[in-house]
Amino acid sequence: MEHFWTVAQQVLVLFILIAVGFVCGKAGILREKAISTLADLALYIATPCVIIQSFLREFDPAMLGSLFFVLLASIGIHLVGILIARLCLRRGEDDRRRVAQFAVVFSNAGYMCLPLQQAVLGATGVFYGSVYVAVFNLVLWSYGFLSMRQDAGERLSARKLLLNPGLIGVVVGLLLFLGSVQLPTILREPIEHLASLNTPVPMLIIGYYLSQSRLSDAVRDKEIYLPICLRLLAVPAVSLVGMWICGMRDVPLYACVIAASAPVAAATTMFATKFGRDTTLSVHLVSISTLLSVLTMPAFVLLTQWVVG
Repeated sequence: MEHFWTVAQQVLVLFILIAVGFVCGKAGILREKAISTLADLALYIATPCVIIQSFLREFDPAMLGSLFFVLLASIGIHLVGILIARLCLRRGEDDRRRVAQFAVVFSNAGYMCLPLQQAVLGATGVFYGSVYVAVFNLVLWSYGFLSMRQDAGERLSARKLLLNPGLIGVVVGLLLFLGSVQLPTILREPIEHLASLNTPVPMLIIGYYLSQSRLSDAVRDKEIYLPICLRLLAVPAVSLVGMWICGMRDVPLYACVIAASAPVAAATTMFATKFGRDTTLSVHLVSISTLLSVLTMPAFVLLTQWVVG
């Protein structure tokens, strides 16, 4: 029950923020042009700051081995998501298919996972969760960026892959962590303040798009349920079995399962907005999956406890 209420509280906070965006959209405080600007702010400023902030901790050689396994597991979980999305979501209109595949691959690992990892696993769980968040951003700004941006016939380039804020943030953060660099307050605090925008800004954008449609439309949208089932059930289940077979146990296993079981990432709407994909579908996927995660995330924690014995 403690795990259930931890997740439920985080979901409630998200929906309050979404409600604020909804009211602002209905009242005309937020408009389409402002939403596009906010999406750029979240993607190009807040996200790199979140990545850097997650690495601002002292390097511990004793944890290096476990960190390496969590790193590999995090990469593996995203590869599982990509494979499942590609195999199960092949048909449909291009814009909607890209959004649905994106939603299966990327979970809301930052905001939804870290509080549950803190409650269940303590500070060590949060550290491993931060490693997952770093991998999430690495994949987000490589595969995710190109899969949403790429048009028919557009070729992938090394420049597009490497010169983006997310990957730059990962490189900077990793260097700071490996060097145990302690940033002065005058630099650390601005990074923390900008990183704090990573949750409210995407939720306001989602609320705005909900204000332009009807919530009942989200529930009746039959195309959201397969991606949501893949995101909330298939990806974490396959990942749990794979990590267990590979010998992962204890805190690293729990941390990765929690991250893999999180709902659809708010970045789905950010990228859909940025690259002109189906924003309505993205909003439906994020909102409904977040609501259902109140049940599925604690269930996977209990399932992991049962598997571990």
